[in-house]
Amino acid sequence: MPHTGLRLGIAALLAAALAACGGGGGDATPVASVPLPAVAGALNDGTAYSSAAGASLATSIERASVTSHTLAVGATTVAYTATAGHLDARDPRTGATQASMFYVAYTVAGAAASRPLVFFYNGGPGSATIWLHLGSYAPRRVVTHAPATTVPQPFQLVDNADSLIDVADLVFVDAVGTGYSEAVAPYTNQSFWGVDRDAALMRDFIARYVAVNQRAASPTFVLGESYGTTRSAVLADLMLAAEMRLDGVILQSSVLDYNSNCDVFAPGDLSCEGFVPSYGETGAWHGLVQPARADADAYADVLRSFATSPYGPAAAAFAATRQPAPPGLVDQLVALTGAPAPAWDANLDLDPSTFRRVLVPGQLLGRYDARIAAPAGSALAASGDPSAALIAAPFAAAARQLFDQELLYVASAGYTTLSNAISSWDFGHDGQPLPDTIVDLGAALVRQPALRVLSLAGYHDVATPFRQTELDLARLGAQPTVLTRVYAGGHMTYLDDASRARLKADIAAFVQGTPLALRVDESVPLPRNASAPVRVDASATQATPGANATQTAASRRPVAAAALETTPLDRGALAQGGDPWVPPALRVRPSASSPRGAALAARVRAKIAERDRDVYR
Repeated sequence: MPHTGLRLGIAALLAAALAACGGGGGDATPVASVPLPAVAGALNDGTAYSSAAGASLATSIERASVTSHTLAVGATTVAYTATAGHLDARDPRTGATQASMFYVAYTVAGAAASRPLVFFYNGGPGSATIWLHLGSYAPRRVVTHAPATTVPQPFQLVDNADSLIDVADLVFVDAVGTGYSEAVAPYTNQSFWGVDRDAALMRDFIARYVAVNQRAASPTFVLGESYGTTRSAVLADLMLAAEMRLDGVILQSSVLDYNSNCDVFAPGDLSCEGFVPSYGETGAWHGLVQPARADADAYADVLRSFATSPYGPAAAAFAATRQPAPPGLVDQLVALTGAPAPAWDANLDLDPSTFRRVLVPGQLLGRYDARIAAPAGSALAASGDPSAALIAAPFAAAARQLFDQELLYVASAGYTTLSNAISSWDFGHDGQPLPDTIVDLGAALVRQPALRVLSLAGYHDVATPFRQTELDLARLGAQPTVLTRVYAGGHMTYLDDASRARLKADIAAFVQGTPLALRVDESVPLPRNASAPVRVDASATQATPGANATQTAASRRPVAAAALETTPLDRGALAQGGDPWVPPALRVRPSASSPRGAALAARVRAKIAERDRDVYR
């Protein structure tokens, strides 16, 4: 059993977590520290960590709390060591300390030096890694019962039977300005708040961890979520250019090209073709499509085909010139998605914010998980995403219990679950105002053709929809080492109990280098203008119709005017800050489509040549 200690006061912790829901201007308030009972043998860290843009530590101290635990995984009991503390990221050219990075590592003592090693991080940018740490594959997790609209209170932190600790050592690390990670003078947090600087710092942390812990022989993997996938694509090229070991990249709920995600821009500015299959899966789950669909995987193929044509060309024409829908297309959209005809009539290129407000009358659907709904005007809906707001406070409270009472790392500073880094983040990359990291991933695959990539997504995620990720990856052409899987669930697909077990099995097979068992025919319709399809394999999951659906998809039911009004996201109240999101000044429609084919190949070659001229620039 894990180390146990005195339980924290849940009321005080939840109050502190809710008080941290900031956003807007200035720097986000961290989860406040509360008076804690003394814990025997704990590492007491009195450092005043700050998430402010201009903050930095005068000096760094590398120290950690080390505790021993056991976990039952299947028929096996795994004895593991948890290490919670700080490790410096150092400049590879000078050896100077750049930042003090907070991490928690779970390792199996006495295992072979070649045991696989997986590094985890969330996105934001500005989000701490508690969502992956406490929701996915660590030895302990928070119970959520997604897609239930209530999280057990008081929160439940339980042993995780789906942990990956039985197949790999796991390192969860917080980016600078989040958690307890902070820059070290003369650098400031702002020094690393940009696409390229952030990825380079993560490279330097990984290099330091591998060196200190003598893990050079370990197969090495990175697993990022949301903006963390943006980081992973850049990081992969940086690591390989620096001749570091990297065996695989695992992408959870990807935003690999900000320029292709229609939710980044104003409604109607960019085709939402990649979102329509997620609309259809969501409508099916709520029982609003005609005919009813019971098999999510089979329905996904129907929706992919429809989105490619006839919908794709019509949406692109509407976005470009406001060309009306061809006859019969709106009726098809109503039947396939459940969204009412007036919404499609008003905007054939229906944006996800409007979709979430009009699908179920009187309800706001989640952005991260559109299966979760809350009454319009309710407290849960006030943030703009009930599925993300639902878990923010329980996860923040659970983090303090885990650190203080089980891992015996007690900090006097607050733990920053979400900083305001995104407000001053440098999204510029390769001369563009917003990043297209397909080029970076392509460069990594050219450098190391055996590099394996596993993309994971949820059918009901309307922030980073699965089909848009497939379309982005398809720009790479035929890549036998790139696999995509889709599961029932949302952005944090691992919060769904059934899907988490399947995710664990697939990731374990990927890390161990064994073939992933096929569940369905991998062939999918060829995306337009793609030279060849990326292999796509959806998991065998079933759509569950909503029990309270009362509207038929075929009806042309009216939509209240209020439902068509934009409700901004309250980023500070949401898990991962409602990632992906960019400041309004950057929401400028791209002047051209992202490169593919020969144009993409040229960009990849140029990136490799530029990087090789100065690996650590």
